[in-house]
Amino acid sequence: MGLPRGQLLWLLLLLAAACSGVLFALFLVEKPHPGPWSGARNTIASGAVSGPNAVNSGTRKSRPCRYPLALAVQRYPHFQALFDFSKPVLLSGGLFTQELWDSLSQRKAPYGWQGLSRQAIISTLSLLNNSESTQLFGSRELLWGCIRCAVVGNGGILNGSRQGLNIDAHDYVFRLNGAVIKGFEEDVGTKTSFYGFTVNTMKNSLISYKKLGFTSVPQGQDLHYIFIPSDIRDYVMLTSAILGVPVRTGPDKGDRPQTYFGPEASASKFKLLHPGFISYLTERFLKSKLINTTFGNLYMPSTGALMLLTALHTCDQVSAFGFITSNYWKFSDHYFERIKKPLIFYANHDLPLEAALWRDLHTAGILQLYQR
Repeated sequence: MGLPRGQLLWLLLLLAAACSGVLFALFLVEKPHPGPWSGARNTIASGAVSGPNAVNSGTRKSRPCRYPLALAVQRYPHFQALFDFSKPVLLSGGLFTQELWDSLSQRKAPYGWQGLSRQAIISTLSLLNNSESTQLFGSRELLWGCIRCAVVGNGGILNGSRQGLNIDAHDYVFRLNGAVIKGFEEDVGTKTSFYGFTVNTMKNSLISYKKLGFTSVPQGQDLHYIFIPSDIRDYVMLTSAILGVPVRTGPDKGDRPQTYFGPEASASKFKLLHPGFISYLTERFLKSKLINTTFGNLYMPSTGALMLLTALHTCDQVSAFGFITSNYWKFSDHYFERIKKPLIFYANHDLPLEAALWRDLHTAGILQLYQR
């Protein structure tokens, strides 16, 4: 015996409401949440894995990325043509071959080894011969799931930003050059996972910003150093740092690397950016018109640009703090300066080109760029 018409109608209405609730809940689940800043786009994605260090997605069970930057790259043909996640980011002894030597010997540093001592290169790479030298993150970290990275530049936009907690909330934090932390924790955080530099920029920062608080490079047991090989002195310093001995030759002769990097001198603490990777980044992302001028031999992407693009090729989600934005003139050159100083555009970098790249990557949802 069937239900009365009135009861049947009520049951149909309840069923329709329940279905609508389920659909609404699914809509909420799939809709990306807004980023930490107004207009920022969340770039985490579900079950997907990005970057050359990615492992089988079936092994990455905790904190899966719902909107990884690799998926955002695929949505834009322009960036899909630029990004090549298969490019080796780091250089280690296992990658050295005669073919690599012949190739890189055709280009000057930082893009190659032209004019550099073969013996010095081989000596350095022979010390970078373990698995940790080949990848930015260890295999254990790759199992975590979504690797969220913050890259902290030194731009004045960070002064008064109160972004310290946001920065430290990331899994890994990259810093570079004159990374002053003490006294600016509320704005720039305290965590440092990777410190990137050339020997030249590191030593110049220690001299130029000493009175402003940069008295030593970041140190810590779990901190790693990323050498950018801009000259032979980077290879020589790296060799001495791993061996724990004073620098034997060149302009840094007599330097004790332990004073910069701490007493834990082992190959596992040090990474070396691949010259071929630097060349790839320059050719595809930052091919400046300065290359065809009288300053062409001086030009290279800034340290900040190299660290940010390194993170974009190895992390699942990347946030950039303290990088140049369209309203850069409102802020001091560096966040730790007591008196406002204008940003100076030197011929060895193309900061307007870098600013345009960060803006476009942010607009595409590939990068979250802090702006104010």
